[in-house]
Amino acid sequence: MSTQFSHRPAQAEDLEQVLHFVCNADELFYAFPRAHWPLTRGQLAAAHAERRGNTLALLDGRPAGFANFYQSVPGDYCALGNLMIAPWARSRGVASYLTGVMERQAVSDFAARELRISCFCDNTPGLLLYARLGYPPCGLVERQRGERLVALLQLVKRLQS
Repeated sequence: MSTQFSHRPAQAEDLEQVLHFVCNADELFYAFPRAHWPLTRGQLAAAHAERRGNTLALLDGRPAGFANFYQSVPGDYCALGNLMIAPWARSRGVASYLTGVMERQAVSDFAARELRISCFCDNTPGLLLYARLGYPPCGLVERQRGERLVALLQLVKRLQS
């Protein structure tokens, strides 16, 4: 059975399904560090309204992934944010597909020369994904998670225009 990927702009009515893409506080922290568990429609709607490039990935026609840009500087770079994959769709290539979609969107919509990604050092699946997709680390930033100190790895990929 072949897998069919597609994508479209994420609409406000999609947000109810996207809420269920994160299953616990750790997953939410990795995807949306400023949000508070449990993720609410209000938190997600605020991000949807203020961010650019909100995109919904579909796997066999079902909503399977969501991402956007939390920063976009035309002619320079975009920064990937809120990458979330539905639990049923994980390990099926959705994150790779959606990252590729966002790379192309950064070039076509913002003439971006690079895509920047931040990934917490204890998010092993994320770090391995981005390494496979050609994102070398370029920096390390100190962040707080409650009382705990955490490391945020910064990754950058040059994009083809």
